[in-house]
Amino acid sequence: MQFQINKFGRNNKDDGLIEKVVNVNRVSKVVKGGRRFGTAALVVVGNGKGKVGYETGKAKEFPQSIKKATEKAKKNMKNYPLKKNRTIHYDIHGKHGAGNVIIKSAPPGTGIIAGGPMRPVFEALGIKDIVAKSIGTTNPHNMIRATFDALNQLDSLDRIAFRRGKKTTDLYYKKEKNEKETINKTK
Repeated sequence: MQFQINKFGRNNKDDGLIEKVVNVNRVSKVVKGGRRFGTAALVVVGNGKGKVGYETGKAKEFPQSIKKATEKAKKNMKNYPLKKNRTIHYDIHGKHGAGNVIIKSAPPGTGIIAGGPMRPVFEALGIKDIVAKSIGTTNPHNMIRATFDALNQLDSLDRIAFRRGKKTTDLYYKKEKNEKETINKTK
């Protein structure tokens, strides 16, 4: 398996997935003979087209822990609905532990305005325009889980329209219809 490094992180040529290492941690365990060292890695994997997953891996060395986390993350990938493959449909809020995340859709050309561990999630997901704010903890594990909690609240416009008993186009053009009605009433 050959890996290629690009500006988004590790990209496997075989399956076209974007792999981002969010956090690596060196841990030690004190035993009778001294200390035993190990490593833990947090990895985000996505296809850049609305599918992303995350996972942790533990091993004695960094490359092995990253490889374990990557393999687990590939198995846990989920699809999330995107608006025109560049942003989300509506603003969302996620929470995990002390980590709170507010994610807002943004107009074209905004870019990814997000800090810390949220940025790799959005890059692997394929989002190009988004504004995100983290409140509370800076722990990468809780931040990632809060981000995925928010993403799990996303629903496609088709499903929202179905639940409301409307057409998808009614959700898109409702604002324009109301503006035309108010213009006609004022005449």
